[in-house]
Amino acid sequence: MTAPTPAQLRTLLPRIIDTAKAAGQAIMAVYDNADRGIVQKDDKTPVTDADYAAHRLIVEQLGALQPQYPVLSEESESIPFAERAGWATYWLIDPLDGTREFIKRNGEFTVNIALVHGHDTLLGVVYTPALGITYEAAHGLGARRHDAHGTQRIHVRAAPPTPVIAGSRSHAGPHLQAMLENIGDYELISMGSALKTCLVAEGRADLYPRLGLTSEWDTAAAQCVLEEAGGQLTDTQGRRLRYNTKESLLNPHFLAFGDASRDWVGLCPAP
Repeated sequence: MTAPTPAQLRTLLPRIIDTAKAAGQAIMAVYDNADRGIVQKDDKTPVTDADYAAHRLIVEQLGALQPQYPVLSEESESIPFAERAGWATYWLIDPLDGTREFIKRNGEFTVNIALVHGHDTLLGVVYTPALGITYEAAHGLGARRHDAHGTQRIHVRAAPPTPVIAGSRSHAGPHLQAMLENIGDYELISMGSALKTCLVAEGRADLYPRLGLTSEWDTAAAQCVLEEAGGQLTDTQGRRLRYNTKESLLNPHFLAFGDASRDWVGLCPAP
């Protein structure tokens, strides 16, 4: 199966934004409920009624829009690699990224929808239902941010002497602390979900180091936004993250950064 053309991606983008916003409406319908159906999955991570509602809506709409492309979602049934290995192009989605932030009601959760072809992201939409902000990009078309004030192209910035580091509200650890010590002087922005990578993409942060476990649906959409904004998302050896290359859907530890002239990889602590 050949990759979608830039013209096809341009036509597809607004429809995917609409799908993400519809999923956001389903999430917000649950947001203020006293009972949000919070349970723990087998991996000890939380899931809510909102995760499942958004999942069902996105899968239905993507199936109607592009029935030839399979959908892999965080809330999908497990799909063996023997089957996934035959996928040339597919949708990779996280219906509610930042479930912990959703439970805390701090607004820092997103709907992530990516189109992957040949192990690389071609299109990405990251929508924040509580904040009303959309980040979107497609291969060769640049990256944009939409909010109540309008639409603007976004781009990474040259890192200042004191870089701004985007960090997780819910995940930290000794490896991250060691890297921050290697950086020296820095400013820290705490944020949930894929928004951290988007902060780098729009030049509000310079680096997001994730030295812990994530899954492929956590990063794919935001990686497209970051790369189209001029940044990179690599593992701690400097290799670009790719998708659906193995049985496990876990990512390696990674760095999302804007200014490639800085040796961010060299600041990573020894494993």
